[in-house]
Amino acid sequence: MSERLVEGNLLLVVEIGNTTLVAAVFHGDEPVSFVSGLTSELISSSGVSSLFSPVLARYPELRDAVLSSVVPAAEQAVGGWLEETLGGEVMRVNSSMRLPFLLSYDPPEALGPDRIALCARASMIEGSGAVIALDVGTAITADTLASDGRYLGGIIMPGLELMADVLHSGTARLPRVAVALPGGILGRSTEECIQSGVVWGCVSGVEGMVSKITCWLEEEHGEKEVRVIATGGHAPLLARLFDGTLRIDGHAVLHGARYLFALNRGASG
Repeated sequence: MSERLVEGNLLLVVEIGNTTLVAAVFHGDEPVSFVSGLTSELISSSGVSSLFSPVLARYPELRDAVLSSVVPAAEQAVGGWLEETLGGEVMRVNSSMRLPFLLSYDPPEALGPDRIALCARASMIEGSGAVIALDVGTAITADTLASDGRYLGGIIMPGLELMADVLHSGTARLPRVAVALPGGILGRSTEECIQSGVVWGCVSGVEGMVSKITCWLEEEHGEKEVRVIATGGHAPLLARLFDGTLRIDGHAVLHGARYLFALNRGASG
């Protein structure tokens, strides 16, 4: 199925994560402009207006938008403002829309819009084989599509920042350490030990998870070819240390949401 379903049109695609919002103006299937902000600052109309008004001033012909949001308050604020301002269709990614993969999840509406959009992006990958789609953000998710387009399931685990937060908040003396590439496997100070434990623990966890999913795919579904894509704020850090083949797709959720808009445009009208 072609992904070039809205070529020639402008579309605002918004990804609202737990920490940050990233938005892009797409012309056809290519992003031409990006804007970002803190999600916590975008739960009021004034905050939304300050971020998006310059975008609309630059692209006055922009009428339509699609949102993938995991933060209901921000989704309500951003979606409401865009509906009042754009005058076109403002779509929200959800499990009830037409999907380019066969969803099996209990209940379907519990699968997050970000994961739905990421799976839509995974379905666009050319070639045969299954796909493991990683989102390395506040939480780390791994969702898997079979080569025939069936959604097989996923995994959710804490992200690097959450690990660092819990080590600090759940203990009396451990400091909050910034997440960064460690100097080696072993640390020589408390800060270095935490940093190494958080980063290498996460990397090893993802490596093990991908390995087990890959083996399961072959044993249970006969999938001999498996590709891994990764998106999210810490995906580049993971890729530097990951032992295996990993393709970074930095704006996978945006591309997936754009594709979903193309598949569902006008469906509610």
